[in-house]
Amino acid sequence: MTATILDGELLASRIKAELTDRVARLRAEGREVGLGTILVGDDVPSARYVQLKHEDCAEVGIASHGTHLGSDATQAQLMEAVDRFNTDPAVSAFLVQVPLPDGFDEQRALFAVDPDKDADGLHPINLGKLLMGAPGVLPCTPLGIVELLFAYDVPVEGHHVVVIGRGLTIGRPLAALLASKRPGCNAAVTVVHTGVPDFRDIVRTADVVIAAAGRAGLVTPDMVKPGAAVVGAGTTFEGRRLVSDVDESVAEVAGWITPRLGGVGPMTRAMLLRNAVAAAERQP
Repeated sequence: MTATILDGELLASRIKAELTDRVARLRAEGREVGLGTILVGDDVPSARYVQLKHEDCAEVGIASHGTHLGSDATQAQLMEAVDRFNTDPAVSAFLVQVPLPDGFDEQRALFAVDPDKDADGLHPINLGKLLMGAPGVLPCTPLGIVELLFAYDVPVEGHHVVVIGRGLTIGRPLAALLASKRPGCNAAVTVVHTGVPDFRDIVRTADVVIAAAGRAGLVTPDMVKPGAAVVGAGTTFEGRRLVSDVDESVAEVAGWITPRLGGVGPMTRAMLLRNAVAAAERQP
């Protein structure tokens, strides 16, 4: 069996083309779109990820507003940066890059973000709207995964999806999104993690497997039902090499699979841009 590649890079390029048109229409009305980022410390992967976000902004015509606080910054300085972006009319939406360095109160920073400017969709008000099925800003990675599965006609509605991982940015909101009555969702969702002794047996029952545990090569071919769709949403670094939660040999049994590079990552960033454009469109 040769798995169909879930090409996030290709789909993201199509989404960015559509966003370019929306940004141009806003500009014609005298309105600009601005995305802000707050980076704290000198974590190399985080810095690279923020850099990619700003490159994406330039590609579609969104203005970038970056704040970088050094490793010696204080919580008070971080909160001041959040307050500045909350009140800056040039910033349509923004994010605090997580994880933050040790010693910072991540929840306090995320709670302080204006929910209407929440580019990541991680503010408790927006997460609450997701659980209630109300319109609101959706988390970028979960939404990107749903869009990717939908674009490649992966059967999700009424099927069994197993999410490996229960983190705030992917696992928990993704499970809620997939179980909701939305197009491309409405699935039977099971959330497992490495603390569940028999989680591999549960994964074998899944029509769709989404690995978001941040453990390299966690999902192996013997854990996957032949023909299932497999998404590697969690990543780790082995030296300078980015490695997926899904072993590459899973492609031998899967029906659909994300590549090691160019799968979920580009879709996450595309959804971030979409959230920023939507925020600008909501502004009077």
